This record gives sequence, structure tokens and C-alpha cells, in this order.
Amino acid sequence: MLEYPRWKYILVVVVLAIGLLFALPNVFGEQDALQVERKDGIAMDEVAQKSVADLLAARQIVAAGSYLDSGRLMLRFDQRTEQLKARDAVNETMSETHRSALSTASRAPRWLQAIGARPMSLGLDLRGGLYLLFEVDLTDTISQLLTSYEQSFRRTLVENKITFGDTSVLPAVNGLPPTTVRIAVPAGTAAESVRSALASANRELAFTVGTAGDGSAVVDMVLTPTQISERQNYAIQQNRITLENRINELGVSESVVQQQGKTRLNVQLPGKSNAAEVKDVLGKVATLEFRLEDWQNNAFEAQQRGRAPVGSKLYKTKEGTPVLLKRDLIATGDQLTTASSSVGNQGPEVSIQLNGTAADAMLRATRVSVGRRMAIVYIEKTRKEEIVDGQKVERPVTTEKIISLATIQSVLSNNFRITGLSSAESRELALLLRSGSLAAPIYIVQENVVGASLGQDNIDKGVRALILGMGLVFAFMAIYYRTFGWIANLVLLSNIVLLAALMSMIRSALSLPGIAGMVLTVGMAVDANILIYERIREEVRNGMSPQAAIRAGFDKAWSAILDSNVTTLIAGLVLWIFGTGAIRGFAVVLTFGIITSLFTAIMGSRALVTLLYGGSKRVEKLSI
Repeated sequence: MLEYPRWKYILVVVVLAIGLLFALPNVFGEQDALQVERKDGIAMDEVAQKSVADLLAARQIVAAGSYLDSGRLMLRFDQRTEQLKARDAVNETMSETHRSALSTASRAPRWLQAIGARPMSLGLDLRGGLYLLFEVDLTDTISQLLTSYEQSFRRTLVENKITFGDTSVLPAVNGLPPTTVRIAVPAGTAAESVRSALASANRELAFTVGTAGDGSAVVDMVLTPTQISERQNYAIQQNRITLENRINELGVSESVVQQQGKTRLNVQLPGKSNAAEVKDVLGKVATLEFRLEDWQNNAFEAQQRGRAPVGSKLYKTKEGTPVLLKRDLIATGDQLTTASSSVGNQGPEVSIQLNGTAADAMLRATRVSVGRRMAIVYIEKTRKEEIVDGQKVERPVTTEKIISLATIQSVLSNNFRITGLSSAESRELALLLRSGSLAAPIYIVQENVVGASLGQDNIDKGVRALILGMGLVFAFMAIYYRTFGWIANLVLLSNIVLLAALMSMIRSALSLPGIAGMVLTVGMAVDANILIYERIREEVRNGMSPQAAIRAGFDKAWSAILDSNVTTLIAGLVLWIFGTGAIRGFAVVLTFGIITSLFTAIMGSRALVTLLYGGSKRVEKLSI
């Protein structure tokens, strides 16, 4: 007698029901939408929803509907023109407190969305948008770290009232990143006292006393390979976070920022096609420095000599006038807590707020400097193309300019306003400061723009390939295996449903290679059924009864099915771990497809076959 445990029937039915439920939103599709959220992170509520609805009604913009989703307001539109009008209206009237992003919303009923059922996300090659691959300059991040250490060492020695000479970061050797900060020790100062003071304030660093080329004493701080590696890993992760913040400020929904290899970050911006605007904001390595003016030395004399006095740096104002600024920093851009642009009495301005540490430093510096001038220096790092020996090469370029040089009228603390900028400059500076500084310069090494029409064409072709592949497989199975073939076809169909449900539940983006993975999954799933059916036919030919042949077919084919699927699963995992971009998209679908095909081919197929031929039924012949 052929039997199948009842709990397995229940399991198959429950899994298929859940799969059908979560795959159902893909049938309804998506429509254009606008995502609106507050910049301060406070969740949108019904009052905010009504205020936005009133704004659209006043502008005669028709929305198909709206709903709150995880603290964000989603507005749905039947026409793209209405979507764009709504975005412009929100940006014009609410840009200071809210940000908007073009998005898509599911057409599925609200009860489906309420349980978390969403259609599959579409990758860049299917939806259209912008793909950028950035290279992170890890050499420069070590230079930045050493420069910050140099400033800290100077501050420590001044606070300990220890006399010291010039401080410098020793240049890189043989293309390797620099590793050493050197502090010159003047005659009459004990080098050991310098080393001891610095070591007490920086216990994680190693300081050594040495001798310079001219025989004078120096104290060197050398980074270890472990410290260099940790800083480089930090730079990669910090850059990824900063890029995500800047993308949020730009108003791009469903973006992807991923690390690719050791030194690269790939950015995918669905629905975004303005490459110039995006590249200009994402790739900018910009920050601010607050410095006091060096009023004890003459800037014009320093300009004529071509070098600044020890402890100072030479700059020029917008008018070209030389200015000496102290090398000791009061605060930097990465110590800002918030920044916003607005229009004040003196025109466009950027209001910024410092954190507690920087505010204390500002208070100490300005308390003894009222009546003197303080500068705000804007620093930007880019790359410039040059022709060297007939080859096009890029070299890093650092631009430093004073954007504000004003007299300190009173003691300052944590709030500032920067004026003298154009409206566009103030908005961009506020965005860059608000989203955080890049820990290391990044440069674009690859750029692709996929149009929306091309994305739709990819979808159409991919779906046609999937339907054609499944149709041919269905026809073969129905003709060759008869009733068992139709069982296999139902199992294959349920496999696609479960795969779609799994992709929708984990919000994994479906790409064109992912559709190829689906087609391959169909082949893998039918292969398992063929192994089972051929084993059943063999047992019948050997004289075994139909029900016994079915039981033996499923039992004896299991090891072969497991071996073939496990080896493919290993290949899929390797592709997912070491692959990038399209390869990883293919690997995800392939891996999930193997899991669903094992379930449907073994449990689903056996449940249906047992339902038809099992129990107390007298079976004389199998339709196989």
C-alpha cells in the first residue's frame, strides 16, 4: 500500500498557500509613486498626509491614492506627468523639512500590502537608472589620518607647555602610503619629555626617539600594518555610509550601495538618469576647517618668500589677498551635527551646528580672540587628467579656498552661519556637510545609464524566454510521461510561484541574469522529476507492482537528486560570495531555485502521485 504522512500533506498545502499569497502582488504590478519623508526622521502621520493632499489639490494634481508606509508617505499616480508635477510641488514648498523621491508602488490590494506582501524589486537592467562604480583611494585616507594625528600632537604639546619644532608627515616611499609623523625637537628640549607626553595622550600609538639627517633629535610616530589595515577598512565602510546618506538627500528610493572587492563601491540608482548631477554630489570629497588668522606674522612677506612661518599656512582670499592662518585647527566639517541652507538678510546662507567637542574648542579659541579674524576654509579633493609619456594618467588635486574670513565680534560656541555663497553653492554645501564627509577620495571607474525603455524591453524579452522555456518543457513532459508529466508540470509551476514568493519576501532585486536563473531553475526542477520517473519505469519493467514501483522510485532517486542539487548549490554559493553585480543576481536566483525545486520535486510531486495512486486504490497500470 502506498501511503504518505498527513502532516506532509499539510506542510505542502501551507507552504504553497503562503507562497501563492506572497507571489500574488507580482500579478497586479506596480505604478508610479512619490515617496515623501521628513528630514529629521520623525514619522509621517495622518495630519502630514492631509497637508500634502491639500497641497496637491491646490495645484490641481491628481493622485490615485496615498498611504503611510514605515513612517513615509507614499502617493500613487496613474500618469507619470502627475508624478513629476507632485514632486516639483513638494520640493518647492517643503524642501526645508521634507525630501521626496520618485518611486513605484504596488497595485495590489491594501490587505495584501498590510501583511507585507510586495512585488519583486527590479534591478537596474530591468527598471532603468544609473550605475556607478567608484574606486576608493586608500592611500589618501592614511595621509588624512596622519595629518589629523599631526594636529593632535601639536595640541598635546602646547597644552603640556613643551617647546617643539616643526611637525610633518614624512612622504610616501616607493608608492606605498605614508606611515610616519615626525616632530622636530629643538635644542634645550629633552626628546624623551616630548615622547612621554605624546605617548601618555595616545596610548594606542608607538613613539620612538631618533635622529634626523642633520643630527638633530626627532620623535617619530609610525603606524603599524594592523593600524593601516583597520583605517582602510574604516574608510571603505564610512564611504559607503556617506554615499547612502547623500543618495537619501538627493531623493532616490530603492538605491543600492555595495562593496565590490577590497577597494570599490558600486552604486545603483533606479529611475535616475541625470548622471552629471549625481556624480557631482556623490563623488565630492569636501569638508570645512575653522582656523584663526596668524596676526603675528606678515602674509605679504610670506608670499614673497614663497613659504609660511612655522605653525602657519598661506592662503588667499576670493580677491587674491594673501592671508596667514594658524595650522592648529579649531574644528572640522566632520564635527558638524547638522547643516541647512536658507536665505537670510545677507542672501543665501548655511546654518551649521557643531558637536560638543568642537563647540568647547570653539569657545576656548574665540574667548581669547575677540576682535581678531577667523577663517572658514573649504577643502575639495578631485582628480585631474594629464598626459605623461603619451599616456593619459590621473593625479589627485586638492583645492583649498577661504569661503569666509570675518572678525570675531563675540565669544562663539556651537552655532554658525556661513554667508557669501550663491544659492546653488549654499544648497550643495549644506547637503555635503549634512550627509557626512568621505573618509577617503573616490573616483568613478565605470558608469552606465540604462534607459527606462531599454529596461522594459529587457523585461519583455526575459519573460518571453521564461514562457518559451517553460512551454517547451511542459509539452515534452506531458507527451513523454503522460499523467506523471502533468503532475511534473504542476510541480514546476508551483516551483516558479514559490521562487517568486521567496524573492518578494526577502526583497531581493530581480535582474536580467536573475531571469536566466529562473529558466535554469525550471530545467533543474524537471531534471529531478525525470530521475524519479525513470526510476519508477525501471522498477515496473523489473516486475514490481505499480505502488511499490512508485515508492521505490522516490526512495532510490533521492540520493542522485541530492548529489546533483548540492553540487549546483555549492557553485551558486561560490558565485554569490565572490561574484559581483549581475553574477550575484544570477547566483541568488539559482540558489533559491534549487531550494524550492528540491521541496516541490520531492515533497510536492510525491504528495500528488500518492493522492492519485496511493491508499487502498487498486492500480494495475501507471500512465507513465
